[in-house]
Formats: sequence, structure tokens, C-alpha cells
Amino acid sequence: MTAPQHAPQVAAYLGADRLRLSPASLETLSVVAYRQPVTRAEVEAIRGVNCDQTFYTLASRRLIEERGRKEAPGRPILYGTTWEFLECFGLQSLDDLPRALSPEGALVLEAGAGAQREGAPGREAERVAPRPNEPG
Repeated sequence: MTAPQHAPQVAAYLGADRLRLSPASLETLSVVAYRQPVTRAEVEAIRGVNCDQTFYTLASRRLIEERGRKEAPGRPILYGTTWEFLECFGLQSLDDLPRALSPEGALVLEAGAGAQREGAPGREAERVAPRPNEPG
């Protein structure tokens, strides 16, 4: 049993605070996990809000890390998840992530920047489930 006055230091050492994430941090983390390697600007375009603080929080908790630079003007930093992310969420690899649905309701088949959707090329992806607020 830990003495109450030492609990914050023990929790920080053990990483107990890593799983307490705000909804904004969880949303940002999921975008990075499914789209990695991804730039901050790409995440902000998806979320529609500034992500500076959430990126700082996730990096300080060692859930995301820099993965290099994109070959684009300004050479923005690419981010990806860490093995600590996998460990915190009980995953063996990124392949263990739950399948995701696109905003259109199409099943995303693989994680990464070139995420593919179910259906033949050139065809609109097959609808898998109705979107919220749509009749079933």
C-alpha cells in the first residue's frame, strides 16, 4: 500500500495517468492511430480544430512520437503511435485495432495514410452501416 502523500509520484512512475485522456485527446489519438504516419495539419483538417495541446499531451505521455518528415513544402513532422500506446490499450499490433467506419459509413480495411475502403476501385464504397441520424 502506498502512503497517500507519495501516491502522485508512484502513479506518475507507473504511468497510471496515461489512460486518463480527454475526449479531444482520445479523438486525436484515434486519428493518429488509424492514419499514421500523419502530420499535425492533417489531423487538424480531420478534426476541424487546433490540436497543439492534445499533441503535446499525447507526446508527453509517450502515446505518440515523431516518425520523420513528410516530403512536402515545409517538411512537416510525421507522427505515429508508440509501443506504449499498444501496451496501454492492450494491443499486440496495429492490426488489432478495431475496424473503423469512414464518415460515409464505408468500412476502412487498413490503418495508415492510404487507408482503403471496401469496394472495387472506381466504385463508391459499399455502405456497411447507416450513419447516425439516418433512418436504418
